[in-house]
Amino acid sequence: MDKRGVIDFSALERELQAAVEADKKYQRENDAKLRAVHQKVATYEEFRDIVLASHLKPLERQDKASAPRNQPWNPVASAQTGTAAAAEMVQAPLSDFQPRTASEFMRDWRRLEGGSSEKYGHLLRLGGGVLQGVFSAEVGFGLLGEFLVILSECLHPGDEAAVTGLLEGLSKTGRFGLNVSLLSQAEKDACEDLFCRLWGAVDVGRTGAGNPSVNSEDEDEPSEASETHQVIKRLMGQYSICEIMS
Repeated sequence: MDKRGVIDFSALERELQAAVEADKKYQRENDAKLRAVHQKVATYEEFRDIVLASHLKPLERQDKASAPRNQPWNPVASAQTGTAAAAEMVQAPLSDFQPRTASEFMRDWRRLEGGSSEKYGHLLRLGGGVLQGVFSAEVGFGLLGEFLVILSECLHPGDEAAVTGLLEGLSKTGRFGLNVSLLSQAEKDACEDLFCRLWGAVDVGRTGAGNPSVNSEDEDEPSEASETHQVIKRLMGQYSICEIMS
């Protein structure tokens, strides 16, 4: 509705069509995931290929190889290419990167060109609470593993609390257990390394030089470090990390 109170039906129709297409895409990919799990695919790559090809349809009997094609073979890929080209022409600054939906997150996530460091900074700026809301239904296919690899590669001293908050928020997203079960071995290794470093940082902070010793009367009271350890241990269980801490 504009300033004169007139409803823009064309804009409403476009929004409705976009919502319908997004819902179809979600249902199509979800069906592909369930079908792949039911088929007990052997590898993560095979599972990924099934999901990525969920929009393709088999040829019909009347289809002929020699017949002229007025439609591209893979319209989804073509649409993504066109969208990417348009995004390169007009790119808004991402300093206020604050998505409200998973589609908005993916739109801006693909525009980040600074590599892992830039994506790491954006994840920390968003925080676990925002990611939990954005991915309330589920984390997009392959994103959880990408997040874990980036956090493991780029973790800086002093960021441990923020990264733990990110892991906490992600653990509360939809179908989290399924996403964890689909992590590749490299992503699982990155996740384990990340938790080792988070745990070690808490120990360093507790016993580092210059820290006062614990008074005997406070020994029975739970310290901040022990509480942080409990949070990390709980998250390790949710991320299917074995007990690796002493």
